Amino acid sequence: MGFVGILLGIIGFGIGIPIGLLLGFVIFIYFEPRDVKDPITRSLPELDSSSLVDILPEIPFWVKNSDYERVDWINSIILRLWPYLDKNIHNLVRFLLQAVCGIVRSTTEAIFSAYIGKFQIQSIDFESLTLGTLPPTIHGMKVYDSNEKCLVFEPAVKWGGNPNIILVLKLLFLHIKIQPQVDFGLKVMGGDLMAIPCLYQFIQNTIIKQVCSLYLWPQALEIPILDSTKGAVKKPVGILNVKVVHARKLLKRDFLGTSDPYVKLSLSGERLPAKKTSIKMNNLNPEWNEDFKLIVKDPLCQVLQLHVFDWEKVGMHDKLGMQVVPLKMLAPYEMKEFTLDLLKNMNPNDPQNKKPRGQVMVQLTFIPFKEDNDTGRSSGPLHRHSRTESIGKASEDSSLCTAGLLLVTIIAAEDVEGRHRNDPYALVLFRGEKKKTKTIKKTRDPSWNEEFQFMLEEAPLKDKIHIEVKTKRRGIGFRSKESLGHVDISLIDVIYNGRINEKYHLINSRNGVIHVDIRWRAIENRHSFVRGV
Repeated sequence: MGFVGILLGIIGFGIGIPIGLLLGFVIFIYFEPRDVKDPITRSLPELDSSSLVDILPEIPFWVKNSDYERVDWINSIILRLWPYLDKNIHNLVRFLLQAVCGIVRSTTEAIFSAYIGKFQIQSIDFESLTLGTLPPTIHGMKVYDSNEKCLVFEPAVKWGGNPNIILVLKLLFLHIKIQPQVDFGLKVMGGDLMAIPCLYQFIQNTIIKQVCSLYLWPQALEIPILDSTKGAVKKPVGILNVKVVHARKLLKRDFLGTSDPYVKLSLSGERLPAKKTSIKMNNLNPEWNEDFKLIVKDPLCQVLQLHVFDWEKVGMHDKLGMQVVPLKMLAPYEMKEFTLDLLKNMNPNDPQNKKPRGQVMVQLTFIPFKEDNDTGRSSGPLHRHSRTESIGKASEDSSLCTAGLLLVTIIAAEDVEGRHRNDPYALVLFRGEKKKTKTIKKTRDPSWNEEFQFMLEEAPLKDKIHIEVKTKRRGIGFRSKESLGHVDISLIDVIYNGRINEKYHLINSRNGVIHVDIRWRAIENRHSFVRGV
């Protein structure tokens, strides 16, 4: 019986399993559960902020923002190159991560020290601070093309890394650990309060929703990568009024006479030609009393350079001496007088500097420009039909009638074509003053990027600036220059908005376009603006 029972059991097991599987399959296919309901679908505008946060990670970035392009090809290239680059960049990534962690740790130490000792806090420190080993991936790329002569790429980077950041806070007898991945621990006398049922899940969900809400569009987190003080083009911040008063006891350089002195003055770091005073013939104690205006871009670093020369009719002019004045010694709007001993050079170890070379007296006043947000108007660009009325109202506004600096940058031109020759240059005419760019030979798309400055005692509300593109003709004749087109630009928008950067179609040109950038920088106090030479 024992053998027969075992045999029947094996046979029944072998037959029962296929029959059970067959019945289960039939029930699964032909019988639908009654407690299952169709999912409720709703459009995005119908969802609340909490629901949006829940589905945000599941939405592709190119769906959320149509301005972004899919860049799967970049990730595929990185994926193929990664096995070969992994060995070489591992040490570099490791070094960068250590450097970033060191910066964060050193920065937070000063912040934490302000709270230690207060609120019964004993210490605040990082127990662990690592960014992990998984690199970020690019999920979209947005491209900006503007009149600023630059191309800007905005990548959408997602990072599913494995960082380990633990912040330890010791408060009385509490030992609190905070981990932003996101985890939370609270221990009291060695016991973990997070072991209480439902407390840990409630705290974790609350923290996750608060953190995710920070990344819900259209909020943005701006991280400056390049220091604004380094690698950036300096912009004018003010005007330096220089009055060269007189000089005393200058050196005698002429063989049969005394000296014919004049002063050259300029600011360090500038490529503009230096300003010059008039020449005082046969005078070792000249009186000038001449005023000049110089554009200041960095008052903390720039210095005023003064060079006194003896004018010569033939040959090089002899140098009588020099001196510098750091602009950081000046306070805004305050006139300061300097009596400077002239030196041969700025080398303190040169024994020639001990020789008396005379003195020069100057009066300096630094007048800063108004801030950009004060110059611009919140109303935005003026409408064409209201410009005439706005001019009348603007003339009554004392803040718009102040003196300032007009900066005109001729950037480039496109499709300018002459009948016989294409060597274009741009000519700028404003209030009888003429400025000219360099000539670009044999091109219909010249690029100049040249800036011209116009010192004005009042805002040019009713003025227009004339810009013309010309080329030289071949041969000799009365009309040796050919006009390739011109444009007249009203400056009312520049005064109200502070700046315009536009491309203008050239008049009397088939397809010619010129790209210009015009800025207006007004000074704070008109009464401090001294008329210069």
